[in-house]
Amino acid sequence: MRTRTPRDRGKHEPGGNPQIWSKTVDRAQKEKVVEELGQIFESSGVVVVAHYEGLTVAEMQDLRAQMRDVGGSVRVAKNRLAKIALEGKPCESIADFLSGMTVLAYSEDPVAAAKVVDKYAKDNDKLEILGGAMGETALDVAGVKAVAAMPSREELIASIVGCIGAPASNIAGAIGAPASNIASILSTIEDKAAA
Repeated sequence: MRTRTPRDRGKHEPGGNPQIWSKTVDRAQKEKVVEELGQIFESSGVVVVAHYEGLTVAEMQDLRAQMRDVGGSVRVAKNRLAKIALEGKPCESIADFLSGMTVLAYSEDPVAAAKVVDKYAKDNDKLEILGGAMGETALDVAGVKAVAAMPSREELIASIVGCIGAPASNIAGAIGAPASNIASILSTIEDKAAA
């Protein structure tokens, strides 16, 4: 009887050839990644593509934390899988940016991811913005920087609330003014009428 060598292992074990099983698992994992990326491309308000060659693990974790703080995310995926996921999506134009070591930064807020990536790229020259997309609109580097300069959703809400609140506070101030102010106004009006 022949003894099994390490090379023979898996050929006669239950489940068949491990190489075939490995290919099936890899295919299933790749299909899952393509599906996840497809959902990202469909549901994100903005997607920014950047090169990250040379970033340390700590720097990448810092970028991810900053993105999480604004409700966004960072994803590193194989360019080939990302290109497959982009087929038929509104932001399909970013496929041209997917070469080399690329990272995808995205957020539901159409400004948040661009703001974080732009700020991070200014502080760390290892992160180089390539472009991005807002829905069907393709963005070059200047476009991403222009989007980053726009106010975020929270900033817009705060300014709208400030505009709405200002007239109300002016009315409340006028109503709450002391009676002496009202009396002086009336006397001024009487004086003008007498003259």
